[in-house]
Amino acid sequence: MFSFLPILADGDVTTTVPDGNAGLLGSLMPLLMLGGVVVLMYFMMIRPQKKQKQKEQKMREDVRVGDEITTIGGICGRVLNIKEETLVIETGADRSKMSIKKWALASVDTIHDDPAPDDDDDDDDDDD
Repeated sequence: MFSFLPILADGDVTTTVPDGNAGLLGSLMPLLMLGGVVVLMYFMMIRPQKKQKQKEQKMREDVRVGDEITTIGGICGRVLNIKEETLVIETGADRSKMSIKKWALASVDTIHDDPAPDDDDDDDDDDD
């Protein structure tokens, strides 16, 4: 019925002492599993989110005057002026102008064939 009854009846109880290394590995196994879960979460959740954020930041930095844009509120317009943290856009047939923050930019709908022009004038070879 119970498997421990013959052991108690004989009186021969053998105990095995675990090896020191096996005990150490057994106690570190939960920590290794937790570390594996943290690494998995990083590659599955955090890293893609960082890449998406970098892509959005680059899109906001590369916006040009004349681009057709859409804001996070769904407002569509054309960029008229770009400042440090704001854009002035023109919307609708009545050509109304509004100022928006760059962080409110959801997408740039204009596709450019050439790269964005550099604002640096360091390419000039004026050795005066």
